[in-house]
Amino acid sequence: MNETVPAALAGERIDRVVAFLTGLARSEVTALVDAGAVSINGVPVQTRSRKVAEGEVVAVEVPDRPVRVLGADPSVEVPVVFVDESVIVVDKPADLVVHPGSGNLTGTLVHGLLALFPDLAALAERAPDRPGIVHRLDKGTSGLLVVARTPQAYDSLVDQLSQRKVDRRYRALAWGTFESESGVIDAKVGRSGGDPTRMAVSRKGREARTHYRVIDRHELPVPTTELECSLETGRTHQIRVHLSAIGHPVVGDARYRGRRPAITVGRPFLHAAHLAFDHPTTGQRVHFDSPLPDNLAAVLGALG
Repeated sequence: MNETVPAALAGERIDRVVAFLTGLARSEVTALVDAGAVSINGVPVQTRSRKVAEGEVVAVEVPDRPVRVLGADPSVEVPVVFVDESVIVVDKPADLVVHPGSGNLTGTLVHGLLALFPDLAALAERAPDRPGIVHRLDKGTSGLLVVARTPQAYDSLVDQLSQRKVDRRYRALAWGTFESESGVIDAKVGRSGGDPTRMAVSRKGREARTHYRVIDRHELPVPTTELECSLETGRTHQIRVHLSAIGHPVVGDARYRGRRPAITVGRPFLHAAHLAFDHPTTGQRVHFDSPLPDNLAAVLGALG
């Protein structure tokens, strides 16, 4: 495989670029780099942290491997809010994992999607464990997610995400009172040194920016602030990590210091409420909105 680095990927690490272009896991990319199977402008890459520049030619000797097609599972409920020949937009419920991974090999959103849309299996060559998936939501986060149905739609949506053309807005309830009505949290996010399953603000992390706007303020039973958060970047657990880092963790978020007895939620109060992107076929800007789930709306209703 030979690819010229576009402007959208300039400055990224070579292992991330190769993973993006091939759909391989980061561990597989590391093995390829160590084996000398990744080169830039004809020179084998010596370290996976090497950053690429626009116009450089990345060559990868991708080994042949059998494509593993996931099984369909009609028992997984998939709330579809829009579908056509190119894309599917779903309203993911909380506690549903998006695609198979460590500890979650069955019963994911992908398994349910394959039951409804068997044609997604054709995209398994690009991403065997997540056919059609171009972005994801955390297990405990509910809301809108777009899935590609064709290779062309997949490429278009991935490109829009990399160029930050996809509008993703979240409703969140955070502990404490925000001094300003709006702001930007600009802090790199990477894996936590003490726990690889957690993310943290880190100088060695990846660029991450979260915009927030105050929707409402509550004083009872304790001070909380209702927010609209929008992603300029899409790092793992980004909103949860950023809000926790500034002293306002998401209510109900046990992993990032947000579970407290004053308000019981049972999940992070985080909902992907708005999604907009350019339709891969028509080019028209399309918009989708999702109301708060009943359990989150009930929490707000009980606040004073």
